[in-house]
Amino acid sequence: MGRVFIIEIEGRSYRCKCCTIPLALAHDIISRNFSCSRGKAYLFNTAVNVTVGAQEERMMISGLHTVSDIFCCNCGQILGWKYVIAHDKLQKYKEGKIVLERGRVARAGEGVNDLNLESSPSLSDTEDA
Repeated sequence: MGRVFIIEIEGRSYRCKCCTIPLALAHDIISRNFSCSRGKAYLFNTAVNVTVGAQEERMMISGLHTVSDIFCCNCGQILGWKYVIAHDKLQKYKEGKIVLERGRVARAGEGVNDLNLESSPSLSDTEDA
């Protein structure tokens, strides 16, 4: 495996709760009203310092989507998912967007804790627009 290069971002950001690596800027949030199987989530335009897992079809509250789970490139913690294909025309705005689960991220300046959650691609399987 190669060396991990971390991208630093300027401005108010969200970070991995496990290792505090920067993930996304606050002004890139599209929606704060998403849900996942473990609680609430944010929809972002983009994220950095993540790795993208394999694509899979998932039936979600808003219909069938092709998604890839998103992992922290530093600690490997599962953070959420990326929409690859939305099969419903009304959901096309989600394509290419990133969902970060609130329980897995912290705003810069907030305390982080020692989450030791399993990095399993099947954990983030539902959402709600």
